[in-house]
Amino acid sequence: MASYESRVVWALIEIEELMESVIYWLAQRYDSSSGGFFYAPSSEHVNVKIPDIESTAQALNILERYDLLSGMPDDVRQQLIGFFQMKQQDTGYFLDDNPMMAEDDVMVARALSYGLGALKKLGGKPLHRLPNTAGALPSYMKTPEAYGVWLRSVSLSNSWRGCDRLCVSGVYIKQLTEEKRPMYLHEAFSYFASIQDPVTGLWGQGNDYVKISGTFKLFTFYQQFQRQLPNEGAIYQSVMKTLTEKPAKDMCYVRNSVNLLAAMEREIELPDVTIVLEAIGLQLKRLKQKDGGFSREISGSLPAPNVGQVKKEEKYSELPQPVILGAGLMEGDMNATTQAVLIHRLCYQLAKRPFPFAKMAGVPFYSLIKSKEA
Repeated sequence: MASYESRVVWALIEIEELMESVIYWLAQRYDSSSGGFFYAPSSEHVNVKIPDIESTAQALNILERYDLLSGMPDDVRQQLIGFFQMKQQDTGYFLDDNPMMAEDDVMVARALSYGLGALKKLGGKPLHRLPNTAGALPSYMKTPEAYGVWLRSVSLSNSWRGCDRLCVSGVYIKQLTEEKRPMYLHEAFSYFASIQDPVTGLWGQGNDYVKISGTFKLFTFYQQFQRQLPNEGAIYQSVMKTLTEKPAKDMCYVRNSVNLLAAMEREIELPDVTIVLEAIGLQLKRLKQKDGGFSREISGSLPAPNVGQVKKEEKYSELPQPVILGAGLMEGDMNATTQAVLIHRLCYQLAKRPFPFAKMAGVPFYSLIKSKEA
């Protein structure tokens, strides 16, 4: 019987083989006319026809995670800076052309974070004042009491969607003064502690992957304010059982589970690492598409990822209108592929092995996008 060490090596080799095509897939999503990246191959042909904020920021995340940002030519960098600057409104928010996007509070908050983060990576600056100084913070941020009422009003019937809504408030809390911020954080952490399941360590309702995904969303809130996730032991057991025993039909289910395991402050023994890496390889294989990218679901790419947290068989009363980014075909999409790349990195972290950056550096990404322009 193979040792755990050799099984880890083989699991990583299999994951490497699945990831070899990603940079080539990514190069094909670049749009030289706007400087942005499309969500999926079909995005160029559906009524979207213009790259979106999230997909472009996610493409930068892929390049950053593979240590390819430093080699970016200046003309490409300036185009990307211009792309994000043009997406910023005079309110300070970053919005796509689709009017439905502005109605989704999660997308609006994410776009603000994505836009500012991307400009910082690229060495650019926003053209307008941020929402706090522009007087455009949500009404529930007027007082700590109003914030507490809003927190309790968010439905957690689908943990993933509900916790995602809760977490976007972190973007606004970070814009508060040092004097005001602790009062809002007290409201948040007191509420979160009161509704965590003490047995599973998870939050909200839904199937196990949905609850793990919601818990991961709350973890990001704890993380950005340097707080430790409570009941980590129970969360660890819940994640291990679900990830290794239940097939995941959504890439986010895999990413959220792996991210939680890697981020929790606990030692993971080699047998558990081995089982997890082998499970991840199988999960990624199910979601790999023939075009070289990864899809959000086994059934294909999601046309509107903003509502993808709630599946067809599930319900959530406060779901926004879909923001269409692709045609929903059997194709790779940016949302899933950027998560696969993060999973790729996290696998090496779990295995306590150095990531093979040199291998990624050998892929001529910027030559590939130049040849696409031609």
